[in-house]
Amino acid sequence: MSRVFTIALVHGLLSLALVAAIPAADVLRGAGLVVRAARLHGGVEDRLAALDAHPVHTEDLTIPTRHGAIRARLYAPGAAWRRTVVLTPGVHAEGLDEPRLVGFARDLATGGLGVVTIELPDLLEYRITPRLPDQIEDVAAWLVPQRRFAADRRVGLVGISFAGGLSVVAAGRAQVRDHIAYVMAFGGHGDLQQTLRYLCTGVQADGRVRPPHDYGLVVVLLNLATSVVPPEQVAGLARGINLFMRASHIDMVDQARAADVFAEAVALEPMLEEPARGLLHAVNTRDVARLGSVLLPAVERAALPAAVSPASAPPPRAPVFLLHGADDNVVPAIESERLGALLARQGVDVRVQVTPLITHAEVDRPPTVREVWRLVRFWAAMLSR
Repeated sequence: MSRVFTIALVHGLLSLALVAAIPAADVLRGAGLVVRAARLHGGVEDRLAALDAHPVHTEDLTIPTRHGAIRARLYAPGAAWRRTVVLTPGVHAEGLDEPRLVGFARDLATGGLGVVTIELPDLLEYRITPRLPDQIEDVAAWLVPQRRFAADRRVGLVGISFAGGLSVVAAGRAQVRDHIAYVMAFGGHGDLQQTLRYLCTGVQADGRVRPPHDYGLVVVLLNLATSVVPPEQVAGLARGINLFMRASHIDMVDQARAADVFAEAVALEPMLEEPARGLLHAVNTRDVARLGSVLLPAVERAALPAAVSPASAPPPRAPVFLLHGADDNVVPAIESERLGALLARQGVDVRVQVTPLITHAEVDRPPTVREVWRLVRFWAAMLSR
């Protein structure tokens, strides 16, 4: 990072503490989190990352919910911490061990938060169901009475990707709404049906066209498979989709092994009957246009429950923070913008930050002074709660 960038960042931090009425300690925590999450390095950057940094130890937990016990993992910064947050990952088969989730949880815990990551079975299977906000709600309700986790009987909720919108839903539930310090959605949706419609067409809710990512569309296919193939073909199609998704995840760390898994998905195609065979071929060839044309009628017919869309659910009483990548093509940023406007009309204290530094739910774009400043301000406001 250049010296000019560093000077501007430090000057911005000092100004933020004075002008925005945010405690300096929270500004520095926000700066440290941004520097760690963006993996910025340099003299001042390394010192910012180390400020108020805590050694982190982990502990595996089992938490009861109305739909069965779930696995969880605590990232604890020492013997005590200021706030516990429930961190829910998006749709991903690796659950608690997904590398980006582990890194983000450690980044938060290093800054002094207790972080409880949770593994929800439906998300492991790439399914978005009404059980998910129930379980997030139940986890919060389990933590609140325990002084170790919630000295003031309040916790934060943080959700990534589709779990972001579901966390907003959970935060508005009567059982926990007075015990939520804040809820934050990182690349989350407001209206699930509108998001699925975008993935099928590439047309956002505001009419702008943005080519959708095939990953999101494959998740749609898995969720709506019973609407587009005969019942006896669902299991085979789901198996092929899961092989494709597993190969996509493995490709980030082991391309040779990913190629072997992908070859299994391709080899499964001729074993299936039509239309499952053609749909799996479209998945394997990333044929977004074909998948979208097949799935759009099913999306339009789907009667999605209110529990999967925060735009249709009771609003939280806690402050809501919506962070989104400007070029997100899984869940477009307009989802956070529209949800933020709706919550504001409902009297919710809401902050929306759309930034080009993020793709879908990962800080992975080259930083600029202006955008780092905005991210620091966003995180500092949340951490001050």
